[in-house]
Amino acid sequence: MIVTALVLAAGSSRRLGQPKQLLPFREATLLDATIETVTGFGFAQTIVTLGGAAPEVRETVDLSGVDVVDSVHHTNGCSSSIVSALDAINPKAAGFVLFLGDQPGVPSAAVDSLLDAAAAGAELAVIEYNDGTGHPFWFARSMFGPLADLHGDKAVWKLLESGQHETARVRVDADIPLDVDTWEDYQQLLAND
Repeated sequence: MIVTALVLAAGSSRRLGQPKQLLPFREATLLDATIETVTGFGFAQTIVTLGGAAPEVRETVDLSGVDVVDSVHHTNGCSSSIVSALDAINPKAAGFVLFLGDQPGVPSAAVDSLLDAAAAGAELAVIEYNDGTGHPFWFARSMFGPLADLHGDKAVWKLLESGQHETARVRVDADIPLDVDTWEDYQQLLAND
C-alpha cells in the first residue's frame, strides 16, 4: 500500500512570537527534527507545507527528499494547508498520515498502528494515547472530498468528531507527543529530549 506523509509546517507561530519551525533542536531546527522523524518511517512520499516564515524555513531547514507545498492561505488555519497539499499527493497513494511540524517525538508504534488500521480499510484513524487522542491521523483517499471542504483552524478535529465518518481509534501505550505552541512547551520539549 502506497501512503503519503503530510507534515503541517505552515503556521505563523502567533502564540510563540517567533517561527517555531526554526527553533534550535537536536543540532538543527524543530522542523528538521520532525522531518527526520517522519522520513524515518519510510513513507513513499513526504510532503511539507510551508506558509509563515517560508523564506526563512527554505533557507534554514533541510528540505531535500521531501515535496514542499506553499500554503498561500495558511493564516486561515491548518485546514488550508491540508487543502493546498491534496493535489500534490501521489495519485497512487491510498491516503496520507497527517503529522504536525512541531511534533518530533511521534513513536513508531503510533504510525504502525495507523497503517494497520489503514490496511484494514479504515477511512479515518486516530491514536488513543494514555492521556488522550492525538496526532498523527490517517485519512484514506475517500476522505479527500470532505477534507477539501474544510475551513478554519481545528477543522480536522471537527471532521473527526462530527460522527459522519467512522473513525478507527487505535490504542498506543505512550503519552501524546509534545508539540510546541508556547515558549513553555518548547522548554518542556528540550527538557524531555
